[in-house]
Amino acid sequence: MEEPDLEQLPDWVKSLGLPPEAAAAIDRWWKPVWDEVGLLPEHPRRGEELELEAVDEPRPGAAWRARFDAMWPTYRAWYLRDGESERPDLAACRRALARHMPELVATYERLVELTGGDETAARLLSLYRPPGFIVGCSQGAWTRGAPVLVRNYDYPAARLEGVVSLTAWDGRRVLGMSDCLWGLLDGINDAGLAVSLTFGGRRDVGDGFGIPLVVRYLLEVCSDVAEAREALSTIPVHAAQNLTLLDRSGAYLTAYVGPARAPEFHEVAATTNHQGKVDWPEYARAIRTVEREERVLELLDDPKLTRERFVEAFLEPPLRNTEYQQGFGTIYTAAYYPTDGRAEYRWPGFTWEQSLDSFEETRHTETFTPS
Repeated sequence: MEEPDLEQLPDWVKSLGLPPEAAAAIDRWWKPVWDEVGLLPEHPRRGEELELEAVDEPRPGAAWRARFDAMWPTYRAWYLRDGESERPDLAACRRALARHMPELVATYERLVELTGGDETAARLLSLYRPPGFIVGCSQGAWTRGAPVLVRNYDYPAARLEGVVSLTAWDGRRVLGMSDCLWGLLDGINDAGLAVSLTFGGRRDVGDGFGIPLVVRYLLEVCSDVAEAREALSTIPVHAAQNLTLLDRSGAYLTAYVGPARAPEFHEVAATTNHQGKVDWPEYARAIRTVEREERVLELLDDPKLTRERFVEAFLEPPLRNTEYQQGFGTIYTAAYYPTDGRAEYRWPGFTWEQSLDSFEETRHTETFTPS
């Protein structure tokens, strides 16, 4: 086995003083992901600034095409980074989408049309068996009184699309943070269902779909947690991922999904980056997944805690991370309120609010200060 390239690892990883086998594991799995996997275009930046925008486009059209044109070169490089033969052919992609998420096929065909019928783009847009990727994230569901789903998205700032979108592709309005051109990292629909994702802390990658498209699908077709659970039981997911689901009734669920195993459903209101138990100790220690999950559960168990204080706690350590230069910083905190169809994207000192009924096409520039 080659010696790990320790000099190229992030400083915060090197500072952990890990044994050689742990450093080798991170060198093999973590660094390549951060270096290669999220090859999204960098948004206009000055130093550590990132511009986010809100886009209201009920049906895919000129706005989506403009984003595709800007992002396609880097998405194409990401998709083909292991060689074209490593990705499924177009026929297999179309069959998989039609079998598992048929309600999305009409929109998928419209998007392919907007790309000019590019075959590689059509394969990527299916998000069937894409390259593997890793994100951080902490999330929790508050259910005392009016429910709210809160999540932190921890990732390199330059790799975030930074688009909050409002769509109505098949009549149902969906609001959320875009990823992979038409998938979602998190969001809410007009039936009062909210969903967010985190990486599940296992290294295996196999047959199935990229999780951002699965989140999109749940919000497009499901009205509540029960329907979303039923849908998830039949959709293969290509890598270990965790989903937290919450609806306006206060029903909640955490789903552990991934390749070559049946999904697990737990009535747990919080999750970070492991699936009940730690399968990847080096990774878990590096990103403090157990510590973060324990903190969310501690907050939820506090009988004196208010809903607003629960949301605010995600803007503080250990849930908020500021290692931006090392690729593990909190890019945004999202709070989704299923009862009134409202979303808040928060940073210390600023809240950017959007809702299904009052959506404004605005922009926000956030500056990230490293720790």
